[in-house]
Amino acid sequence: MAKQHGGIELRHLRYFVAAAEYGSFRKAGTAIGIQESSISRRIRDLENRLGAALFHRHSGGVSLTFAGKRFLRRAYQIVRAVGAGAEDVAAIGRSEHGRVRIGIYSSIASGFLAELLRAYSQRHGKVRIDLIDGNAAEHVAAIRQLRLDVAFLTGTHDWIDCEREPLWSERVFAALPDDHVLAAREELVWDDLVGENFIVNVAPPGQEIHDHLVRCLADLGRHPQIEVQQIGRDNLLPLVALGRGLTLVSEAMTVAQLPGISYRPIAGEVLPFNAVWSPRNDNPALRRFLSTARILAKSQ
Repeated sequence: MAKQHGGIELRHLRYFVAAAEYGSFRKAGTAIGIQESSISRRIRDLENRLGAALFHRHSGGVSLTFAGKRFLRRAYQIVRAVGAGAEDVAAIGRSEHGRVRIGIYSSIASGFLAELLRAYSQRHGKVRIDLIDGNAAEHVAAIRQLRLDVAFLTGTHDWIDCEREPLWSERVFAALPDDHVLAAREELVWDDLVGENFIVNVAPPGQEIHDHLVRCLADLGRHPQIEVQQIGRDNLLPLVALGRGLTLVSEAMTVAQLPGISYRPIAGEVLPFNAVWSPRNDNPALRRFLSTARILAKSQ
């Protein structure tokens, strides 16, 4: 009898394994919800394709032949491997596993983004979360190339080939030394900051703060004095405390209560934050992340 291995289907193997376990076509059919005649027919097809008898048929049921015993080990391996693979794919679809790469601008110490990361981690603890600092242009380029799943950017700008969804807003604060004359006020206006020296760092969001200062103070007819420091974000505020200049921070960053630093809100200054992602991105973990973000935004 010619062998025709190529015609073997997964259901053939499942029926074979069930019959071997139950020692009966009838019992196997009952267990998996298939008629006995279908079990018998499919196993006969399997035997024809393999060119060997797998069962001895007798009045009390069936028992494995020598070939059947050898084949059972392989059939188990295949059925288990397919089952495990299907569960892995299902787990990815449920976002139980996987990775989300997130471009950030705001602090994750407090506020909406911190709550979002906490909520997502509680629901999908096995998903790896990678946080990447960068400016808006870098994040959007990475999103278009699918090297980044989502970024949280400020403003109302629409990016070509990207989806954008507003999620939350944060007030803008001036960070200043405790002994600065403006520290005595509850709230500031831009006129209060005319003539002040500012410092920003080279790392994001330094350039964005620089540009924001220029726009806002230029409207008052003044070009601000802005000194760019070659340091990271963590070392910028200690320089403010030393009296080297003022800087701007978003509301989420004010949780960092450093010695010698006071935060004062600027009246009417609010930064809208948006999720930005590629519509071509089919990462299931990203979809769950965005869903969590939307739910959290509605509850705010």
